[in-house]
Amino acid sequence: MSDYTDVKVSSFESHPDRYRHWRLEVSGDVATLKMDIQERDEGQAEDEGYIRKLNSYDLFVDIELNDALNRLYFERPEVRCLVVTSAKDRVFCAGANIPMLASSPHAFKVNFCKYTNETRLALEDISLTGGPKTLAALNGVASGGGYELALACDEIMLVDDRSSAVSLPEVPLLGVLPGTGGLTRVVDKRKVRRDLADYFSSLAEGVRGKRAVDWRLVDSTHKLSVFPQQVAARARALADAVAPVVEGAGRGVRWAPIAVEVSEAGDRAYPSFAHPQVLLRLSTSRRAATLTLHAPADGGPTTAEGIEALGAAWWPLATFRALEDALLHLRFNHLDVGTLVFETRGDQEALMAVDAQLEAHAGSWFVARARHYIKRVLKRLDVSSMTLLAVVDEGSAFAGTLFELVALADRSFMLDDPKAGARVRLSAMNFGPFPMGNGLTRLACRFLGEPETLAAARGRAGEALSTEDARDLGLVTFTPDDIDWEDEVRLALEERSGFSPDALTGMESNLRFAGPETMETKIFGRLSAWQNWIFQRPNAVGPEGALKAFGSPRRPVFDWDRT
Repeated sequence: MSDYTDVKVSSFESHPDRYRHWRLEVSGDVATLKMDIQERDEGQAEDEGYIRKLNSYDLFVDIELNDALNRLYFERPEVRCLVVTSAKDRVFCAGANIPMLASSPHAFKVNFCKYTNETRLALEDISLTGGPKTLAALNGVASGGGYELALACDEIMLVDDRSSAVSLPEVPLLGVLPGTGGLTRVVDKRKVRRDLADYFSSLAEGVRGKRAVDWRLVDSTHKLSVFPQQVAARARALADAVAPVVEGAGRGVRWAPIAVEVSEAGDRAYPSFAHPQVLLRLSTSRRAATLTLHAPADGGPTTAEGIEALGAAWWPLATFRALEDALLHLRFNHLDVGTLVFETRGDQEALMAVDAQLEAHAGSWFVARARHYIKRVLKRLDVSSMTLLAVVDEGSAFAGTLFELVALADRSFMLDDPKAGARVRLSAMNFGPFPMGNGLTRLACRFLGEPETLAAARGRAGEALSTEDARDLGLVTFTPDDIDWEDEVRLALEERSGFSPDALTGMESNLRFAGPETMETKIFGRLSAWQNWIFQRPNAVGPEGALKAFGSPRRPVFDWDRT
């Protein structure tokens, strides 16, 4: 991608056969991801766009990385250690491509940082949930986002060649901040003393050698002559410390491509218009979109072996893969869509049967990993910059796992009409397996000051709850009757479309994460504040700002007033 002035992302999927920037190698239970970023796009003229020098990355590099992580997690469950390194000599990664950031629109900068953050957090989640432990083998300089990628790994090894260093040089060089969790991970995760972290983060050249180890910026450093052997030995030790989830290779499931059909109006149907599992419809007049999820025809296989045989076609995994693709499509390609409305259709009994399998076979490596994948997709929704509304009416199937869409919505509407018979159901999936970034379930976050209400809701799990039941339990926001139903939903959409998008994003981000602060909520909360403010300030992106001046002989011109 050589021009970000009007970026559209055609696909958020890839495949190792099509990787241009990564090499994925698997040897037994150890995998290696080598960053080998191509400077130019295929067919890009020398005088066109930007080039990715020194393994500097952009969105499409991250899309490949996300694909590689998912493939390892599902296709190669025998892998117990992942080594992340560089295929280039004397450089690991120079971080996000600065000309890309300087030339891209503000909204793209923010969405790029958000996607990159989600990929880093997925790397950590995979390690925490039975997947491979991760080792960053820094065989050269790791600066900015390159060091932030290393920080997301379990351990960091740095080559000692008298020049390789780790650094977060955004403040001294670019007038911005490390946007993918760098500062937070340095002090929260690696427990670097904050005075040392202050010095480190204002030092453009970074820190290397023994000092980097002493300050806990890396775990170890080794001479170039023995670095490969030390990396291999440490990877072997990390792999040996992880219990195997499968015996031998070949037990994984194929990470098949997502099927999608796009209409002339831009609506998207997964897997086809004939029988859509997930349907995304756009409403440009309301600056809104409706996402309809369809329940399966039945509960599917009842054994772990039968579920594993379905692989990526298993309903929960296939549905949430489609949901994630639709969400990313909206995020990058439809910035004007400010409100996302959730609808569901189908058999609630079938959904409850699926949830029973999700619970009963949690010990299965495949089911466990599918659950964690669903958790990560729901977290993408939690940090969405769109208003999220859930509409529960006749024929809705907000049951169990799909009820999470009601629980995460900013507002929900449930039809109060005995003839329509709208119902919702809770299951064990709503009380633990899918925590938010703050560590709480969505219902626990909703009832933060009402533990007795949370207990009452748990006690009604499995029941088909009427509108009156849902209202009494606090599970929905509003319950209009059939006379007021259409008007109340319409007015909510019209009201939302008339407010400032910036103010709504800030308001919703503040309200969604009640309760304890965690490293993850800090990363996204600070991302929203830092990038939405600093990335719009002239000191960073103005004609004489640091991002514009980077790589040129001129120095940036700053407004020295502190605000």
